[in-house]
Amino acid sequence: MAKRGRPRPAVLNVPNLLSLSRLVLVPVFLYLLLGPEEDGWAIAVLAYSGATDYLDGKLARAWNQTSRLGELLDPVADRLYILATLYAFVVRDIVPWWLAAVLVGRDLLLTITLLALRSVGSGPLPVHFLGKAATFNLLYAFPLLLFGDGDGGSATLARVFGWAFVGWGTALYLYAGGLYIGQAIPVIRRRRQRQRLS
Repeated sequence: MAKRGRPRPAVLNVPNLLSLSRLVLVPVFLYLLLGPEEDGWAIAVLAYSGATDYLDGKLARAWNQTSRLGELLDPVADRLYILATLYAFVVRDIVPWWLAAVLVGRDLLLTITLLALRSVGSGPLPVHFLGKAATFNLLYAFPLLLFGDGDGGSATLARVFGWAFVGWGTALYLYAGGLYIGQAIPVIRRRRQRQRLS
């Protein structure tokens, strides 16, 4: 029999549906970049992703519709867009492979950290605002790099600004990842100590 009390937030609320729509569009985005190379449509999908990334969190807080599913979907969608874009950009020779390796390596370290947290009975730690700022910079950089994949003055200008956003985004991405790991290590140690004592 279900316990009476505070009602649980609906799983299929508007913020979660926005996050799910972002996830569904990841393969579409990748196809547009690598298949027909319809960069304009790919940028439109990326713009939609950026707008809904901002909107889902704002609506969840404003309408009191925050949920565990939403907390998981949001960073997963961010990571998938970044990974999909990096893969396509390396294939199309827009960014060097080592940049992709640095960003993917950071995500692999965080995945290992999350698994370590889970192994001691802890869920993921709250996402740091610097991590969101890093994602914001990278998601701004990617369309600019696409615009810059050509000739002419506007393409050159787009490349300059695109690489500036890549520099800031990568630095923040690595720094935020370091902060997250630094916050996770004491949690993992404390929980392991408790497990030994119990």
